[in-house]
Formats: sequence, C-alpha cells, structure tokens
Amino acid sequence: MAVFLLPPIAQDPAYHLFADRRGLFGVPYFFNITTNIGFFAVGIAGIILCVTEMNLSARWAWMTCFTGVTLVCFGSAFYHLAPDNSTLVWDRLPMSIGFMALSVALLADYVNPRLEKFLLAPAIVLGITSVLYWHYTDDLRLYVLVQFLPLLMIPVILLLFNSPSKDRGYLLAALVLYMLSKLAEHYDYAVFSLTGDIISGHSLKHLLAATALLAVYLMLRRRMVQ
Repeated sequence: MAVFLLPPIAQDPAYHLFADRRGLFGVPYFFNITTNIGFFAVGIAGIILCVTEMNLSARWAWMTCFTGVTLVCFGSAFYHLAPDNSTLVWDRLPMSIGFMALSVALLADYVNPRLEKFLLAPAIVLGITSVLYWHYTDDLRLYVLVQFLPLLMIPVILLLFNSPSKDRGYLLAALVLYMLSKLAEHYDYAVFSLTGDIISGHSLKHLLAATALLAVYLMLRRRMVQ
C-alpha cells in the first residue's frame, strides 16, 4: 500500500550509463559482464543441493530461487552487451523470479511449510508481472516492491519467528551484503574512481550480491550436514 501511494516511478535513462565501459577481447562492458559469473556458480551449486537433498525444507521454492539466480548470469550479461530498457527486461525477469522464490522459501521455512504450496506459483507470476508492468508502463513501483520484499521480510521473520541461531547469522550476513551491493550500484562512479579505475560500483554490486546468495546457500548446506 505504501509503495502504491507513491507517484509512478519512471526508469532513469542515466541508469544505463555505467562508469566502467571498458571492452576486452572484443566484448563491450567486459567487467560488468564477467562479474556475473558469481551468480552462475552459486545458482548451479544451489540447484545441485536442491536436487540431491530430498529432505530440504521448502525445496521447490529454493530450487526456483537458485534457478532464477543462475538465469540472472545470462540475463545480466545480455543486458550489459547493449544497455537500454529493452535489454534490461531480460536482466530483471530472472531477478524477479529469484526475489519472489526467496520470499516464499523464507515464509515456508520460518512461518509455515504449507505456504510454499499455496504461494510459490502466484509469487512467481507476480514477479514476472512486475517486470512486464514496468516494461509497458514505465512504472517501477511494483518491481521495487518485488525486489525489496525479501529485504523487509528477513529482519521481521528473525524478530517474530523462531529460527536456529546459525541461520540468523547467515541471513543477516546475506542482508548486509545485499544492502552493500545496492550501495555499490548507487555509487558506481565513486567506487570506480576510489579504486583507481580497477573495479566499478556496478561490477562490485554483482560480486557482493552473489556473495549474499552464497551465504544463503551455505546456510542450507549446513542444515544438510548436521
């Protein structure tokens, strides 16, 4: 309700003007593309965990989450080859799937396991709809809600519901790392300048976000080896 009380949020065209535009081996925006490899590595590791560990709680939600993460690698790479609104759709579609599946997995894990069955499919539809709604209306409000919902849910769940103490550490680490990734994205040019043009804020965002997901993967793996 709070999000939709805001006026429509249009996509800023300056979003596509990244600090690091260096090409290498004939590939434009080389470092913004190659830093997506972290998403692929964590996504595949998570899918393997979900396939091999049949007793993993909220298994299908986690499987969907890590599948979305894997696809982010390809969607983001495609976007960075020619950054504009039309290619950004293919970056945001898998991200929306990952965000919504993560939200459902958290609810199923810590609130009620039955929620996975009832919420997963509608949540994925909502995530995809948020991207298509932005694409056709240039209004980001629904996508903003989808993206930040897990960030709002993690502290609320940790405060209101019982969870293993070690899970709390992993989830808090994931939350902090993702927040740092958004800061790095926002200060793209400043990070590029501070590092002596070694790495840009946007490339660092990819690495930090992948590390946040790695924390989630390690949390799930720890459960299975106890």
